[in-house]
Amino acid sequence: MTTLQHDLVIIGGGLAGLRAAIEAARTAEKAGKSLDIAIVSKVYPVRSHSVSAEGGAAAVLRDYDTFDLHAMDTIRGADFLADQDAVEILVNSAPSEIIQMEHWGCPWNRDEDGHVSVRAFGGMSVKRTVFASDKTGFHMLHTLFQTSLKYTTITRYDEWFVTSIIADDKEVHGIVGLDISTGSFHAIKAKAVMLAAGGGGRVFAFTTNGSICTGDGMALAYRAGAPLKDMEFVQFHPTGLPNTGILITEAARGEGGYLINAKGERFLEKYIPNKMEMGPRDIISRAIITELEQGLGYGESKDGFVHLDLRHLGEKHLKSRLPFILELTRTYMGIDPVIEPIPVRPVLHYMMGGVHTDNDGRTPLKGLYSAGENACVTINGANRLGSNSLTECLVFGARAGSAAAGYIFETAGSDKDLSTFAERDETKIRTRFLTERNRGEKVSVIRKELQATMEEGAGVFRTAKGLNGSIEKLAELRERAQRLQIKDSTRTYNLELVGALELDFMLDVADTIVQSAHNRQESRGAHVRRDFPERDDEKWLIHQQANMTPKGLKIKKSPVTITKWQPEERKY
Repeated sequence: MTTLQHDLVIIGGGLAGLRAAIEAARTAEKAGKSLDIAIVSKVYPVRSHSVSAEGGAAAVLRDYDTFDLHAMDTIRGADFLADQDAVEILVNSAPSEIIQMEHWGCPWNRDEDGHVSVRAFGGMSVKRTVFASDKTGFHMLHTLFQTSLKYTTITRYDEWFVTSIIADDKEVHGIVGLDISTGSFHAIKAKAVMLAAGGGGRVFAFTTNGSICTGDGMALAYRAGAPLKDMEFVQFHPTGLPNTGILITEAARGEGGYLINAKGERFLEKYIPNKMEMGPRDIISRAIITELEQGLGYGESKDGFVHLDLRHLGEKHLKSRLPFILELTRTYMGIDPVIEPIPVRPVLHYMMGGVHTDNDGRTPLKGLYSAGENACVTINGANRLGSNSLTECLVFGARAGSAAAGYIFETAGSDKDLSTFAERDETKIRTRFLTERNRGEKVSVIRKELQATMEEGAGVFRTAKGLNGSIEKLAELRERAQRLQIKDSTRTYNLELVGALELDFMLDVADTIVQSAHNRQESRGAHVRRDFPERDDEKWLIHQQANMTPKGLKIKKSPVTITKWQPEERKY
């Protein structure tokens, strides 16, 4: 049983993970020290879900814009649940990160006068979202990946699945990973571990998230003893393609697209007249569902849709600014947006909650850090504004990488023999999934039922009855998951086994979502309780932290950090 060793192990090779690795390496160089960094990813890094981001990254780069305006937009968008000190760090650091990406080779769109182009995005007061056509995440991820290659101190473990974080006495000592290509288990000793494994959108059936987004990093932290914060807040993006869940970027509305109901009306005038299509995602998603429930959409309300109309923008503009949207709709829907409207409906897109961290990515577990969608710092509060997430990956990925490096320089590390932990995980996993027992449950069946109960109980609108039903269903699925039937007994690329391990993590993540949502008896941002329709600052201007205990999930409350923007009614 091989035990490997590095100073810093980063789980996840997307934007946050790569940015953290680069910054950790740079921090070591500046200090004249050496830092041995490992990136462990269950896919090749440029296949990380960051590659799917389309619209852009927000930063104050124009004279008409200000840091305070960006901060206020973010805090209002978050329905005042964002920690304002973290938001100020985000907006103040964003411009230098965007410029750094430019210097590393990110091909931002430019205006004719040479300025980096900016476009409108929902909930933003002014145009401040920089972009690379409508493949921004693709270009950003490739830029960071290529930049990471010049650092010889960074080692990659591609196509590895992390099964556990090794920790005791509230301190991290390393991880256990399954090399998917060989089926072998290995312990990796580390002075610090960082989680940058993205979100868990696949716990829902209709989602823009790729199949790899199963909440692994969140579940790993939860099991190791780090709390998950604000998990009740999951974001539904207003414009997903029916049936497929493929995202039609907010940039389509930023470029001037209209949302139209079956009567041909720009119906957002009834809900958010001062912002229309440039309103926040949570409000627009609820407006679409309401239109469908009132019979003003196309098809049945459960899976009906409205139209996104781009025809008036013209073919030249669409080819220049939204070429990927043309490709997606033509390929997957057989629709040409130049001459036809696009059917869209709300789709699960992002998780505002995640691993509880401070502003430098530190978790309460010594030596454990987190950044990106995996983490909850929290700048997003109850609702994330589009184009803040890519910026968050850069800003807080860099801060977490630098902080982890500083911690490593000051710690001696553990002298523990970790090989027994790898042996433990292998024995446990093979006994549970790969030995002959009384079985009969299929991964695909339990996963489908999990996703269905999340859609039904924890969707755009919620009630105590629906959430209770999901809590009970998840308990049943957890029990049934103990009898999973894994037919593939091979060691090499056993993706059925990987699917079972992912499902195990998904059940943990789903449970934190529904129990946190049931506990929060108010409506705020993306969390809307029809039985508690008002926002209640007196009781609920707090974060909820879900902790795993021997007696089950326990929720702890913590305050929201207010610096200078006092909560007020959220108006647009």
